[in-house]
Amino acid sequence: MMKFTIFMSAAALCGISASPSAQPVPKNYPNKPIRVVVPSQPGGPPDLIIRMLAPKLTAALGQQLVIDNRAGAGGIVGSNYVAKAAPDGYTWLFTTASLTNTPPFNKNVPFDPVRDFSHVTLAAQNFGQALIVPPGFPPKSVQELIALARQQPGKLNYGTAGIGTASHIPAEVMKSMSGTDIVAVLYRGTPEVLTDLMGGRIEMMFIGTQVALPLAQAGKVRVLALTGAKRWKGMPDVPTMQEAGFKGYNLINWFGLWLPARASRQLVARLHAETVKALAEPDIRRQFDVQGLEAVGSKPDDFARFVAKEAAFMIELARKIETAGKR
Repeated sequence: MMKFTIFMSAAALCGISASPSAQPVPKNYPNKPIRVVVPSQPGGPPDLIIRMLAPKLTAALGQQLVIDNRAGAGGIVGSNYVAKAAPDGYTWLFTTASLTNTPPFNKNVPFDPVRDFSHVTLAAQNFGQALIVPPGFPPKSVQELIALARQQPGKLNYGTAGIGTASHIPAEVMKSMSGTDIVAVLYRGTPEVLTDLMGGRIEMMFIGTQVALPLAQAGKVRVLALTGAKRWKGMPDVPTMQEAGFKGYNLINWFGLWLPARASRQLVARLHAETVKALAEPDIRRQFDVQGLEAVGSKPDDFARFVAKEAAFMIELARKIETAGKR
């Protein structure tokens, strides 16, 4: 059985920073609406977060932020669109850790998460993904789920919005650590996974706490565990994966803002400052708190180093998962 010690957070920052352009920001920027690409379907965690922030940023910049959901291939489609866009400040990317998580699992990713983007800020992070199951699913705990998976290898399914996403990696790590054979079922986006899970067509998935909480309160899903290192006050009775017997298991998801590579330093600094102001607003903090999110607002250079570190970490993790799958 493989052992993983996993930690994704903004605490330790190292690596190299991408080099923004020295070109100044036009004095009239912005003078037209700004496209914010979210490379996942509406209703997912990154979509919910940027829609919270969009009114604040629209007011601060004086131009409308238009959310453009470009789902597909675990975030590759939308992210690549931004990587290839002009670095003029009118095309942003708001996404999750999938930006660094997906490339090691897909050799055909057409962009580099470190070099092909200007890193604005790590906006937020959560307290871990929620492991959810349908209300009528017999196992009532992670231990019972693993026992059933061992009794019926290859019979249980988990849903994921794409390879390398926050719904994929926690499940693969759980499989590797427990030595179980649980089949991945790939979907175009999170809402489709949820529909099949609530309909009993798949047995489990990992999803952000901000999505899982209202569904659990409505009795549409049950939450067996959280992937972070500590319990979340929004679900105080839900154990962590570590408490469920997965020693060293600690996976959280994070959310950031990027521009295409070579965006000017002044532009990056301007958008960083406005985003940090929005994140500090009391109503945003309250919304984040309710949904199990922690505002961060890291500096651009720190964020660039963080992304480089996460990218290197995911390459190693993908290698471990691939090695475990061959045993």
